[in-house]
Amino acid sequence: MSEFVFIHTQDQLKQLAQDVLRYAQEKGASDAVVEISEGSGLSVSVRKGNIETIEQNKDKGMGVTVYLGQDRHIRRGNASTSDFSQQALRDTVDAAYNIARFTAEDDCAGLPDADTLEMQPLDLQLCFPWLISAEEAVGIAKRGEAAAFAVDKRITNSEGASVYAQQSHFVVANTRGFMGGYPYSRHTISVAPIAGKGANMQRDDWYSSARDSNKLAQPEAIGTYAAQRALARLNARKLDTRKCPVLFEAPLAAGLLGSFVQAVSGGALYRKSTFLLDSWARQCLRPIFRWLKIPISLVPLGPRHSMKRASKPIGARWSRMVSCKDTFFPLIRRVSWA
Repeated sequence: MSEFVFIHTQDQLKQLAQDVLRYAQEKGASDAVVEISEGSGLSVSVRKGNIETIEQNKDKGMGVTVYLGQDRHIRRGNASTSDFSQQALRDTVDAAYNIARFTAEDDCAGLPDADTLEMQPLDLQLCFPWLISAEEAVGIAKRGEAAAFAVDKRITNSEGASVYAQQSHFVVANTRGFMGGYPYSRHTISVAPIAGKGANMQRDDWYSSARDSNKLAQPEAIGTYAAQRALARLNARKLDTRKCPVLFEAPLAAGLLGSFVQAVSGGALYRKSTFLLDSWARQCLRPIFRWLKIPISLVPLGPRHSMKRASKPIGARWSRMVSCKDTFFPLIRRVSWA
């Protein structure tokens, strides 16, 4: 079904990728990698029963990285375009090549080794297009917000409710023989009510997000729970200064985990912009912490291949997490957690 959602098919994107790589090699590039993507979506928001925004998008783009040199003496240049004409593709390759000619050598630049490339990626069933009209999306958002107002008369205002539907696909290819891509989708319904009056007002929100719109929570359930969260914030008590255990709710806990992943990511270590710099082999989290990485599991939200790097998936269980080499952590943002 996803093939009928996009203007270009996967085969057409692959042909464009082959053209770009051929242009790069003709230009004299030592290596090159290209990513071509296309997507479409709808986003609507309502507030107090009135339409706030209706946005529709159709996007496409091509980005190419050209490498010059070998071993640890590599220079690279990047360029991108939203024009898929052959002349525009050539011009973009020329721009990336010329940038690479004048950049400094980078001993960390280059493509993954050939034996680490995933040549037979699995179909993880990541795309479930939601071909919803703007009128239908507005109706869903209004239902969620109305349910929030109906919970309690102390729900006095709203920051709105929104519905978001997005489906995209892409192809990545490089000069070491890798070419692959897949379609994917992500849909969301959210509600953000406000409880209380005057100086005693509190705001909270809740949402449901899924690749398949059939697995989204009902808008009434989302609005009701969002209202309950806002109400729970009213009349909060202040605590005196103390040392005590802290229990983080799931959304905040996931954010803390995300901060840790970012701190030990290859990019942050390379740029030396992390508070865990030079922490190799130092325990960062308590021994009771358990982390299971499942890169190819079929779950409701679903993982994403590490195909953006064209690398094979890595699965591991870590009982004592330390900052690890950047060959692992750049893949972490595209996997599921259990």
